[in-house]
Amino acid sequence: MKKIRTLVVDDEPLARARIVKLLEPIDYITIIGECKNGREALRQMEEYRPDLVFLDIQMPDLTGFEVLSREELQPLPFIIFVTAYNQYALKAFDVHAVDYLLKPYDDERFLRAVEHARQQISLKEDAMLHKKMVRLLESHQHGQSEELRNLEVKEKGRTILVRAVDIRYIEADGNYLKVHTPDKAYLIRHTLQSVEEQLENELFLRIHRSLLVNTQYIREVKYEGNNQYAFHMKDGRCLISSRSYRDAIHEYLDDEKIRKGL
Repeated sequence: MKKIRTLVVDDEPLARARIVKLLEPIDYITIIGECKNGREALRQMEEYRPDLVFLDIQMPDLTGFEVLSREELQPLPFIIFVTAYNQYALKAFDVHAVDYLLKPYDDERFLRAVEHARQQISLKEDAMLHKKMVRLLESHQHGQSEELRNLEVKEKGRTILVRAVDIRYIEADGNYLKVHTPDKAYLIRHTLQSVEEQLENELFLRIHRSLLVNTQYIREVKYEGNNQYAFHMKDGRCLISSRSYRDAIHEYLDDEKIRKGL
């Protein structure tokens, strides 16, 4: 199992210090940060996408529940609430918290909560891995025998069929799309959404509202911070993703790791 990337959020310094002290000896935990209020938690959760968060409920700016209600954090990480107030327990489990630590708690109770979180994260990872493996095997068995769809473009009054495998990337350009191939760029009047549906196969990845890339032409992907990635293409072009497509990009990167391991 990979390391569980963990964030600690509490407005009390001593409370944060105790959680960190209890977590440090656990070999499958990596502490990626500490936050003293809800706004810091929101920023770090959005940027670093932790697997597990120890989250206080009553904080001076945003409560723990207000942090979790933000749409930009979806899907949520696993949450262990840590609070001195027991009246929030039912609401905590409404947001699918894996545990609820009521201050003051002892070391044994804390470690049980961590182990419970580890088990839940492991189950989720196993399910995701199985799903991806099945999809990759199906793609390998069936995808290569199926002819990839072509894209119709009009040039000087005639229709040209551009093979999907020859398209490097497609970018929006006003009311048009610019279809980049090894030989030239074609200008077509379509929406990127309609073209993405027409080219429906495992080759293409949407990384921005105005960019669709052929994964076969990706040379390297580098994280730029703030949930944005730089896609270095084999033709030397560098394409920057937008934060709203981070989940699709994370899934693509995970699939690439699986492919390399096969």
